[in-house]
Formats: sequence, structure tokens, C-alpha cells
Amino acid sequence: MSAPGNQPGVPPDSSLCVPTSPHARAKRRIANLMDEVEILKQDKVTKHRKTTYYISQGRAIRRMVVLYASIDDLIAENDRRCEGDDSSSLEHDRLQRGYIELTKALPWIHEKLSDLGHDDSEDMRRKLKRGADSARGDDTGTLKELVASWVNVEYHPTPLIKTNDKHYRGFANNACGKLLCPAEWSWEDLVIRAGICDRTTAFIVSENSWPLFMYQNYEADSDDLERNLMKSKLLVMGFKAIFTSPSSADEADGDSDGADIIENNHRARRQLDQAKVKTCVASIIGMRKVTPRAIAYTACQIRFALSNITSWRTVDGDFDYEIFWNNIVDFFENAPGPAARARLSELLEWWTRKVFGKNHRQDLTSEVISRMSVSTLAAQQQEKEDNEFNSD
Repeated sequence: MSAPGNQPGVPPDSSLCVPTSPHARAKRRIANLMDEVEILKQDKVTKHRKTTYYISQGRAIRRMVVLYASIDDLIAENDRRCEGDDSSSLEHDRLQRGYIELTKALPWIHEKLSDLGHDDSEDMRRKLKRGADSARGDDTGTLKELVASWVNVEYHPTPLIKTNDKHYRGFANNACGKLLCPAEWSWEDLVIRAGICDRTTAFIVSENSWPLFMYQNYEADSDDLERNLMKSKLLVMGFKAIFTSPSSADEADGDSDGADIIENNHRARRQLDQAKVKTCVASIIGMRKVTPRAIAYTACQIRFALSNITSWRTVDGDFDYEIFWNNIVDFFENAPGPAARARLSELLEWWTRKVFGKNHRQDLTSEVISRMSVSTLAAQQQEKEDNEFNSD
């Protein structure tokens, strides 16, 4: 039987329809629109979560990986090597080590770079950079105040350094000037001091000198400039303020080891009856050991906080911060031989103990555990079982 209104052999009229209630049609349209709105909301939430995640993850990059080079530079260097270009230089090696540090700080990024399309990958890198630059800015603001207060306590300058003002810092301030003074000169020598302040050609302050604030007790041995370098109280305090907490920086005094700040932070957060405890940076990024690039980042931040420049920049007069960062990284990563590497390994161990305490659970690798008595006993038991079976 043909449909109503249709004649055999005659095409149906497309305008014909089975009458329905306007109310029912409106309800169906509304339902469809609601489904579309819900999908858009979910897409927006997903996009927001990705944005938040990438920005949050990016906060480790300036602190742990590279202060000035871009993520694209690191990726390009790794790609160059993967494509068989074996030419190398100090800068190339520094970038490649940076890529390796990037994959340690963000373990997921190597696979993500392979899986994402061009647009999504570019969007991800842009958000990571946003987080990286934001963290650098936050640390700059924090240390602007803290370093001033630490110098005031250490040297009691007259007048005291204002925590919210940088204009009376740098070499115009006696305390800051002493800390910024190159290791090869004595700030107490009035001729040298005047030459530095007047910026004469005989006393050029550049990134080619180690500042005294990087030495233990802020004193350098001209016959052994490596001695006590990177071991200053101010440097350790700055590191702890960035990576553990500003309050933990006060524990950097003396020669004692630091507290296990990670475990203390976890314990505090488990106390539900206490006020909310902010998770420290080291815990968020899984840092349990101090790394050379984190020290280099801290040194740049401390140097900037002691200076009188008010906004972050690469060059301050004759001092280039990017090369300064490179010099510190190369000091650790480009040691001339095994003896120097051994000394640097001891220095990093000293740093880790000062910042994170004596715990070494991160060093309990499967190889180390296999040599311990529990594993040894299990192996001996199995050997006895095997011998008993073979004897039968």
C-alpha cells in the first residue's frame, strides 16, 4: 500500500510531511542544542585543563633546564643529532644536555612531541614557555625582597636596603657591592672600589668573573679559585627559597645538613587539622637532588636581586646573564677530567645534603638493592632449593 498522498509511479512530493506537534518539535530542537552546548562545554573544559597542565609543567623549564634558550632550540638540536649530523661544539653539547634535562623534568614530553600534530605541538610549546617565564618572574619578585632582608641581617648597611626598591643596590651600595665584586679583586681596596663604581676600563665587571657572593664566606682564594666556589650561604638560601620554601632558607646557616624538606612537606600536608600547606616546588617537579642548572638559575636570580636594575634583562652594563648562566653550567658539565668530575660530584652531594638532608632513597636503584641482605638472602634461599632439587 502506498504512503498517503502518493500515487503509484509518481515521485513523492518532498513538501509532504506527517504533522507533528510544534511543542514536540521545539523540545527536540532544544534537546539537540543542549547536546551541542554540552559538547562545547566539555571541549572547553578539556582545553582549559590542557592549558593549565602545560603552564604548570612549564614552570620547571627555566629553573631546571634552560634559562634563556628556547624549547625549540633544544628540540632542533636533538633532531639534528638524530638525523646523523655528528658535528659538535660546546654550545651544541650544552643544548643537547638541555634536551636530556627537559625529558627528565617533563618525562612525557619526548613522546608527546612525536604524537602531536604541528599546530597542537606549537600550542603546547607556547603554553610551556608561558609557564616557564611566569615562574622566572615569580622567583625574581620573591628574591627581590628576600635577598634585601638577608643582606640587611648579614651586613647591617646604613641605610638599610629597601625590600621593595632596587635603586639603592648594586655597586652604589657597599654591602651589595662587596657581594657583586669579582673574585680577582678586593672590594676593601678603595682604588678598586672607585674603579668599579666609575666603570673604568681597568675594572670591568663582566660575566667572565666569579662574583664573591658565590664563595663560602664571600672570600676567594686567588691561588685556588675553585676552592669554596658555589658554596656560599646566600646561594644556598636563594636555592631553598625557590625550590623548597622561603621559610626553609633560614635553615641554610652553618655547616649542618638540611632537613628532609620533601618529607616534612608531605607530613605537613597529611595533617588534615592543620591549615592548608602549599606544596614546595621540589616536591611538585620530583626533585630530590640538586642539579647544576638549578644552581646556575639560582645564581642568576641572586645576582639580579643584588643589582640595581629594575626589570629582567639579558645584559646589565658589561655583565651578560646568559653567558654567566652558561659559564656555571659549563663549570659543572664540561669538567676537564676525572679528578675535576670527582670534585664536582662531591660538591653536588654537598648541595643535596644542604638542601634535602641525608636521606638517599632516590639512590636505591634495583642494582643497589640487589646487593643488600634481603635480596642476598632470597638468592641464597633459592640456591639452596635448587641444590636440594638437583641432589634428588
